[in-house]
Amino acid sequence: MSAPAFNLVFSHDDFVVLNKAPGVSFHSEQDAGLVVQAEQALGFALYPVHRLDKVTSGLILFARSPQAAARLSVLFQTQQIQKFYLALSAGKAQKKQGWVKGDMAPARRGAYKLLSSQQNPAVSYFISAGFDAAQSKVAEIQDGKEQANALPAGLRLYLIKPFSGKTHQIRVALKSVSAPIIGDELYQAAAADRVYLHAYALCFKDGGTEWQFVQRPDAGQYFLTEAVQQQLEIWDKPWQLSWPQYQMPAVKKLSGIESHSFSQPDFCSENITLDEV
Repeated sequence: MSAPAFNLVFSHDDFVVLNKAPGVSFHSEQDAGLVVQAEQALGFALYPVHRLDKVTSGLILFARSPQAAARLSVLFQTQQIQKFYLALSAGKAQKKQGWVKGDMAPARRGAYKLLSSQQNPAVSYFISAGFDAAQSKVAEIQDGKEQANALPAGLRLYLIKPFSGKTHQIRVALKSVSAPIIGDELYQAAAADRVYLHAYALCFKDGGTEWQFVQRPDAGQYFLTEAVQQQLEIWDKPWQLSWPQYQMPAVKKLSGIESHSFSQPDFCSENITLDEV
């Protein structure tokens, strides 16, 4: 029996938050995609306001009406919804934290590449944590069994905050600093049981309410190790870290309204110092 395509994290009159499984397509391909499966399971129409790559697991938001979709889409497009991702890499990164900025262009085999120009850049900031040999015990899974695999030597866990929303943005960003995501063969990483990229947290304000959602990964043997789980205890509220500010360059028009520059809101932040690990 195959694993479910998603589970319901939260339901509201205006939106739902789902936890998407890795390997599930957003749109239907040979089989029904996430949108179709979720509509069938939940029994009502869903309106996409953002998407996740097929290989990516984690939190995804759907509106429940055209009106809510229009409102939430503007929040995404104006960077008023903060997103945080987790990734694992065995690569020797050029730096342990910092900015990755640059335009993106199509490359070979459906991949993308990062350019040095910044006319309409993909912008991300990341921090990371390493693990030593003593941190290789695997966490217990819900059914009480343990995996035999330990963390690969030299592996690092990355917490990434994108300030834009480009296709393959985080996959390209980490590849550009010599840290391709484990399992992401499209970007020259070694094969694994999954691509280790997970949409970890969402934080936004809508209808006068501040919403904060965190979903730990529940698939992937390396994500389930005790070492990773311990680090996620430290990063349990990623919006509270003191992320650097960034304003997107001017754009001509967005959803029918003139717009010039956007900075992400600070209502989720409690200004906890962000240290390099």
